[in-house]
Amino acid sequence: MGNQRLIFKLAISAEAYLSVYKGHARTISTMAVDGRRVEFSADRMKEFLTREGVNGVFEMEITAKKKFLSIKRLR
Repeated sequence: MGNQRLIFKLAISAEAYLSVYKGHARTISTMAVDGRRVEFSADRMKEFLTREGVNGVFEMEITAKKKFLSIKRLR
């Protein structure tokens, strides 16, 4: 089995994401559009953080053994 792609939506306000910087939150847990649960380090989303927070549709690529490879914003 090869690499997998997970597509999911996120809408996290800047205030909520601040808990990552304060050390209170370390992971993000959400549902992929296909119904699979996705849980990953909140640090992975820092590059997508704006004044409004982290918002959009994202695609994460993982290995067959569920090791993180990459993430990108689709829209």
